[in-house]
Amino acid sequence: MTEFKLPTEIVELPSKGLLYPEGSPLAEGKIEMKYMTAKEEDILTNQNYIRQGIVIDKLLKSLIVSKINFDDLLIGDKDAIIIASRILGYGKDYNFTISGEDIDVDLTTLKEKFLDESLVLSPRTNEFEFILPHSENKLTFKLLTQKDDGLIDKEIEGYKKLDKLSSRDLTTRMKYMILSVNGDTSKSTISSFVDNAFLAKDAKAFREYYNKINPGINTTIQYEFIEGMTEDLEIPINANFFWPE
Repeated sequence: MTEFKLPTEIVELPSKGLLYPEGSPLAEGKIEMKYMTAKEEDILTNQNYIRQGIVIDKLLKSLIVSKINFDDLLIGDKDAIIIASRILGYGKDYNFTISGEDIDVDLTTLKEKFLDESLVLSPRTNEFEFILPHSENKLTFKLLTQKDDGLIDKEIEGYKKLDKLSSRDLTTRMKYMILSVNGDTSKSTISSFVDNAFLAKDAKAFREYYNKINPGINTTIQYEFIEGMTEDLEIPINANFFWPE
């Protein structure tokens, strides 16, 4: 059977691979990806995948050539891979509409935010430290992975089945981020702290610090809606992101 050669590209990971364990292919700080084909367009139009909210994950798994465990990917690295996939598949120009305004973005101008390795507590470990500015409790925490994100979504969905008015998105996410409180690593302590003792102003400071150090790609652009006035605008990334028309 005739074999066909497909072009590939190397994509640099914003984490530089520093938070993955030794021996993981992701520890190299880069992955190999192939260009999109008609097979991937079939994935993008799969209504079942779209309804389940897994269409982009299915697409990325099909495009990544490197032998990685997809669940191990840090969310920031995954975001960079999504942008690279769109550029490789349909080019750098992306147009979308918000509030009746047509907006054009050159995706190659989006800035990557690389990991500051001096903040990592130990080599090859996904662990960081933050002292809360008001209560002065000391937290160790990790950056979320694709696996974490899936578990969080399932847990939040479970809460909503029990109570449709339930909203535990923030606290659930923080329980997955935090590894210890004042040196105590037990899940019961972490859960109790988040639910009962995490001051709102400390939680805000923690989220801001997490977002500051989290490697990834900045998908926020400045757009001038009115002459002389600009505002931050988050680029929508969904299944439509991959269709230039």
